Amino acid sequence: MSESGLAVRLDVKLRPDPRRVIARLFVPGEELPEGASRGRSVIDRIQELDDATVSACMAGILAGFAGRHRDLEAILHKHFQVAAHGRPEIARLPEAHQLLVGAYFTMEYAVESAALFNPSMVAHPDQTGLAPGQLRFVMSVRAVGEGHLSSVEFRTGILGPGSGLVIDEPDRTLVTGVHTPGVYHRELFQARLADLGADRATVELVLGSLPDRFDLARLRGALSAQRAYLRDRQSALRAIEQINQVADANYTVTFPPDSPIGQRVLWPGSSVESHGMEDVRLVRFVGDDGESSYYGTYTAYDGDRIAPQLFTTTDFAAFEVGQLAGPAARNKGMAMFPRRLAGRYLALSRWDRENVSLCMSDDAQVWHHAETLQTPREPWQLVQLGNCGSPIDTGDGWLVLTHGVGPMRTYSIGVMLLDHDNPAQVRAALRAPLLAADNEERDGYVPNVVYSCGALLHGDTLTVPYGISDAAIGFAQVDLPTLLHRMRQDG
Repeated sequence: MSESGLAVRLDVKLRPDPRRVIARLFVPGEELPEGASRGRSVIDRIQELDDATVSACMAGILAGFAGRHRDLEAILHKHFQVAAHGRPEIARLPEAHQLLVGAYFTMEYAVESAALFNPSMVAHPDQTGLAPGQLRFVMSVRAVGEGHLSSVEFRTGILGPGSGLVIDEPDRTLVTGVHTPGVYHRELFQARLADLGADRATVELVLGSLPDRFDLARLRGALSAQRAYLRDRQSALRAIEQINQVADANYTVTFPPDSPIGQRVLWPGSSVESHGMEDVRLVRFVGDDGESSYYGTYTAYDGDRIAPQLFTTTDFAAFEVGQLAGPAARNKGMAMFPRRLAGRYLALSRWDRENVSLCMSDDAQVWHHAETLQTPREPWQLVQLGNCGSPIDTGDGWLVLTHGVGPMRTYSIGVMLLDHDNPAQVRAALRAPLLAADNEERDGYVPNVVYSCGALLHGDTLTVPYGISDAAIGFAQVDLPTLLHRMRQDG
C-alpha cells in the first residue's frame, strides 16, 4: 500500500562514520571463534625487545593513537592487567614494557562502520539556554560494526521553532564507561530464573538466605555455602550456571561527567548481550512525585538467544542495566508508557512474535500476562506487527507508532490511537502506512525497511526519526491534528 501522504521527510540524514572508534581488548589468536590464544607467545617476544626498541614502539603508538582515544595509556594499562593475569613475573615489567604489552592486547573497533539506524528520541534532561519554540533532545541510535556487533550510541540536537531540526556534530572520541556489578533484587532474580527453567530447589537453596537486595559478594557467599549440596546434581550445576548468567546481566555503567553525551557508547557488558545491544526504545518517565528519569528497553543478543533488557538513567552519565522477567517480557520490542496508570507500570509487548499487546507490572521489572491490542489486518502488515517506540500522550489518547511487515519483507511504519484512560481500547488506526521506504530509501544492509524506535512530540509537530534499510537514519514530521483527524476517518 502507498503512504498516507501525512509525513513530510526532512533533508537531514545521519550516516555511519567509520572514524568513530573505541579501543577494546584484543587477545591474539582469539579473534576467531575456534582460535586459541597466542597471548603468552606474544608477551614472551615483547620481553626479548631491548629498552630502546620498546621506547621507540611506544612513542610511535602514542603519536598515532593517543589523539583518537580518551586517556589511551589508562586503556593500555587495563588491557595489560588482563594479559598479565596469572603471570606474576609479567606484572614486574618496566612501565614502557607494560604499556607495549597492553598495546598488543588492544584493537580499534569502528562501532558504526557497517550501519547506523533504528533511533529513538526523547526530551533532553537539560532545557536551559534555548530560544522560544525550541526543544533540546537526546536520541539513541543502534550502531553496528565489524562482525555485526551492535552497541548503543547517543546524539543530541534541537527541535524547533516550527519544523527546525539541528543535530549536534558528535565528537569522534568515544568512551565506553566503567562497568561494575549491580545490586540484585531477589524477586526479579527468581522470576528471571523461572523464565530460564532453572531447578527450583537449587534456586530456593541459594537465594533463600539472601535479603531482598543483595550484591555479587553476598551471592557468591551463598553459592559457596551450598557448594557441597550442589556439586553432584546435574540440574543443580545447570542452575548455578543460570544464576551466574542472571547476575552477569545486571550491572552499572558510569561515564566521565565531563564527557558529552554524544561521546558515550553503551558497549555490551554481559554474556547475554555479547553479540549486541539492539533497538533501544527510550522513554522519559515521570514518576508519581513528578520527578523524571529515562528508561530504555532493548534486546540483548548472545549469538543464539535474545532477552529483553532495561536500563535506567537520570542524566545519561550513570546507567543501571538489568534483565526483565515474566510471561510478557519475551521476544523483542518492549516499550514502556511514560508514566504509571492506576498505580501500575504499562508497556507494549510483542511477546507472541506477531501482535501488538499491552502488559502491566508492579515494579517495571516483572511483566505479567499481555492483552492483544492489534493484529495484522492490512496488506502491509500481514506477516507481523510490533511497536515503533513508547506511546505518546496527545491529551486525546495514546499515540502509538507501529511497524508492519508485508510482501517482499517490506517494513512500514503505521499509527494507532489508544484510549487515554483505558489504553487496552484501540480508538483509531491509520489504514495506510505513515511511512514506507521510497525509491531512495529501499537499498541498504536490509533492503525495503523503514523502522523507528521512538518519536518525539513538540507542540503539534510529531518528529519521527527512522532507520533507512538498516543503513542510515532519516527524519520525517507529521502535523498531529491532521494525523488524528485522518485516523478517526479511517476508524
